[in-house]
Amino acid sequence: MNVNASLIFKLIAVAAIACVPMSGESFYVELVAKMLLMAIFAMSLDLLVGFTGLVSFGHAAYFGIAAYSVALFTAKFGQMSLWVMLPAAILLSAAAALVIGIFVIRTKGIYFIMVTLAFAQMAYFVFHDTPLGGGSDGVYVDARPTAAIGSWVPFDLDNELHMFYFVLVMMLLVYLFLHRVLQSPFGRVLMGIRSNEHRMQSLGYFTFGYKLAAFTLAGALGGVAGFLYAVLFGFVTPELLSWHESGNVLLMVILGGMGNLAGAVLGAFAFEAMREFFADITKYWQLLMGGVIVALVLFLPGGLTAIPGRIKRALQGGGAK
Repeated sequence: MNVNASLIFKLIAVAAIACVPMSGESFYVELVAKMLLMAIFAMSLDLLVGFTGLVSFGHAAYFGIAAYSVALFTAKFGQMSLWVMLPAAILLSAAAALVIGIFVIRTKGIYFIMVTLAFAQMAYFVFHDTPLGGGSDGVYVDARPTAAIGSWVPFDLDNELHMFYFVLVMMLLVYLFLHRVLQSPFGRVLMGIRSNEHRMQSLGYFTFGYKLAAFTLAGALGGVAGFLYAVLFGFVTPELLSWHESGNVLLMVILGGMGNLAGAVLGAFAFEAMREFFADITKYWQLLMGGVIVALVLFLPGGLTAIPGRIKRALQGGGAK
């Protein structure tokens, strides 16, 4: 798919998503809003997995920390300003990622995967087994943050349509931000580290610093998704930090195609759509979901974004005959 065709397709997809509220169905509006925030979550992990070559199995920790920060701040201070709470949640997730990253970046391969999982499980039990997070029952978000700037209120997050478009805009901003980051010299170094870290070191790059920066940035963006989840649903539980959630977002990245921001978005939409569809037809939906994902990994290793290229090659091959 050439650049112009890809851009046109993305613009059409954004326009179609923006029209979802016109259906008048609150269920679909909320479902697509969830897909959008999970797309942010998937893109944040793809920065690590697809572009830096760091397979983290504890990424849900930063998602959950930001989500809990919304609930805990609201419980303590009441309704807060969006322009204060959002940066605070992001900074908390980034700080957690920075501290954890200092330890885990020193490891490689399977050890990196297991250490990220261990830290995430530690965070999970902090909220699950202590009064801080309300235990296994979780906690409610008492009030959504206000977007007021002085006496001017540009939008109201208690309004379903405003909430939907706020999530959509945040997803687009994260996409554009990551696209710009990956086109920068910093992003090029990350991709060089993924390809051959020893070569990058021999060229004089301090790869530990670059990987730590990527790890921290990914945690911060995972925090954006966690913040939006808490505001959208008004309820958070320790399960948001569990290894199941980390596994789910990793599957989204694989499903869409690693190393492709659009693939991460597509993977998040496909994963949530399949989960909703399969859960509606059987209580054993995990078996169906697992079967589909295994089949895709076996027969479409490049993910869903590899389909256009395969079709093009098949047509060209057919034409040559």
